[in-house]
Amino acid sequence: MKIHEYQAKELFQAVGMPVPPGKVATTVQEAVAIADEINRPVMVKAQVHVGGRGKAGGVKYAENLEAAKIWAQRILGMDIKGLPVNKVLITEAVEITSETYLGIILDRVTKCPVIMISAAGGIDIEEVADKTPEKIHKLAVNPRVGLRPFEARNLAYKVFRDIKLVRQVTDIILKLYDVFWNVDASLVEINPLITTPINQVIAIDGKVNIDDNGLFRQPEIEQMRDLSAEDPSEIEAKKAGLTFIKLDGNIGCIVNGAGLAMATMDLVKHYGGDPANFLDIGGSSNPEKVLNAMRIILGDPNVKAVLINIFGGITRCDDVASGIVAAVKELNPEIPIVTRLTGTNEAKARKIMKEISLPTAPTLDEVVKKAIKLAGLNEE
Repeated sequence: MKIHEYQAKELFQAVGMPVPPGKVATTVQEAVAIADEINRPVMVKAQVHVGGRGKAGGVKYAENLEAAKIWAQRILGMDIKGLPVNKVLITEAVEITSETYLGIILDRVTKCPVIMISAAGGIDIEEVADKTPEKIHKLAVNPRVGLRPFEARNLAYKVFRDIKLVRQVTDIILKLYDVFWNVDASLVEINPLITTPINQVIAIDGKVNIDDNGLFRQPEIEQMRDLSAEDPSEIEAKKAGLTFIKLDGNIGCIVNGAGLAMATMDLVKHYGGDPANFLDIGGSSNPEKVLNAMRIILGDPNVKAVLINIFGGITRCDDVASGIVAAVKELNPEIPIVTRLTGTNEAKARKIMKEISLPTAPTLDEVVKKAIKLAGLNEE
């Protein structure tokens, strides 16, 4: 689950981290009133669950009330990567002398929270990791012991030399780890963490993603969920009990099992396609899940073909086939659908599938190639 920047900053403030004063507004009038209350130059920042707000024109500096009004008018209602801007954060503009990236992520390799800090703050950290990975300093934290002050201080020294700044950054790292741990986060991030001309260290941005598996013990955090800022297809999938993440590609994927889903997506990319989604129907054999999955994927206008890849274990191929038949009859899709059903009850599945005569393939490579070809895409 994602929360907005202003909500992340509320979590930061609750543990005593320094953030600029500000409030969220849903109307231009509210935005102007908040800017007037701050009585200093402000930043008008779109609140949406996607990155690249600044590049999209969703973050603007306003030196006075008139500028704050103009930018609030332009940003509210703006579409950023398919999501409407319904809220803006009006926050005090701070003079910046340096920018640092600071983040904590749950790392599957080390099975630990990993803290990352880099002097290359304020830009895409993924780009830094790809082109200049030596600029990112990392620390895997033993979750049984927790983050110790000397470890946080050592990280701060990787970027700063002034002892006053080191002390402030050490304190912020420790408090950021507390936030990460206490709210069952999968990611917490400050980009940038800035210094000012008077040697203050301030978190002027914030990002927090919560592990959905921990929400049952985070009722206050779950109340922060903003459904209007989430993709409607992901909301529909969650209600249907599907694990679904929308992507920007053109091959819709319906798969059972997270590992098989990832392998399928990798092969789609390998053979020249682009996955439109991650969708795992799980171990259930309920045909209704397949129908709902097909309905969600066919609702994406970018999808040029649907690839169904099922390896039946607990999931029964015949039940999945029944769901496919029901979906084709009810939804009458206009794009090609390619299937691979192997495993439990696959012979029964083949008999059921004869009713609709969809293209099939016996192996994962072949079904991916066929889906890409039928979509009219390059398979090389």
